[in-house]
Amino acid sequence: MIIDADAHVVETAHTWDYLDGSEKKYRPQLFQSADNPNAQYWFLDGKNIGFRNATLSEQELIALSKATGRTLQTAADARELRDVELRLQHMDALGIDVQILFNTLWIARVADKPEAEIALCGAWNRWMADVWKQGENRLRWSCVVPAMTISETLRQIRFARDNGAVAVSLRPFENDRHLVEPYFYPIYEEASRLGMTIAIHIANGSPQLMDQFKPRYDKMGGFAQFRIPTVITCLSLMMSDVPTLFPKLRWAFVEASAQWLPWVVNEAIRRSGTKGFPKNPCKEFRIYITAQTDDDFPYVLKYAGEDNIVIGTDYGHTDASSEVDAIEVFRNNSDVSDTVKKRILDDNPRAAYGL
Repeated sequence: MIIDADAHVVETAHTWDYLDGSEKKYRPQLFQSADNPNAQYWFLDGKNIGFRNATLSEQELIALSKATGRTLQTAADARELRDVELRLQHMDALGIDVQILFNTLWIARVADKPEAEIALCGAWNRWMADVWKQGENRLRWSCVVPAMTISETLRQIRFARDNGAVAVSLRPFENDRHLVEPYFYPIYEEASRLGMTIAIHIANGSPQLMDQFKPRYDKMGGFAQFRIPTVITCLSLMMSDVPTLFPKLRWAFVEASAQWLPWVVNEAIRRSGTKGFPKNPCKEFRIYITAQTDDDFPYVLKYAGEDNIVIGTDYGHTDASSEVDAIEVFRNNSDVSDTVKKRILDDNPRAAYGL
């Protein structure tokens, strides 16, 4: 079984049709830039809560693919899951049996009020539950949670688990809290009980850090805002008591590549100051990392081992992480043995997401 460990769905107006009753007052509105028709943003209560992934034409996607050297073409109805069957057909063409779906909007904080966060997360999770029911169990997903309200988070996790979810999405920073804080322990306890993975996809729920790391005079995009917090959280997790407190809980660090992992592992070992720290913390602490096709796999595997690296396509996006045919590209990597390729494409993601 070939598993795409990082694929996406792009939210549309239809997503918010899943808001319940009185929650409809929290329905985000989509606005388009007058200067750039491809620049669209979701607004709630007069505030920009995030961008909508650009709806590029086939010609624009082809041109962008040529410019980046990576295949980026996906049909709008497939990436927005308006047509689930079309998505499954494209997966067949790509040689993918199962995709793990992540959100697009929750890369930053989407709501200032707990009630609004509860409503938006609930709608998204109900949408994905509906998609899963149509998807022949091939579209598994990572639920979004209203982390400002732990009791509601636990309720939504249970609903998600009953409707095809395999993971709980948390951002490296949730407002002013970091993920190793005891505040999150009830989430970890419930995820562990249900056999779900904690997925730390590149994101940043701290408005302060988002503003501090916003690119102003350079072209590095979201590297500092989104990737660096993900790396920090991995090191923090390794050096915390959390993996010991929750010995069955799995962790996935998604879409930050894996090239940084040797640095983090070496730092953790060096800074631990104890002989008891594991030589392979990824295996010991059940930490899985999604790689990109241009990562130095022999170098990464030296530190991660062969059992904790997975790979994803970032299906549906057009950013620096996206490569629709990543699975096929990786299969042609002459630096990795066929045995290890099978682990990365099949065995490891099965273990990572409890499939």
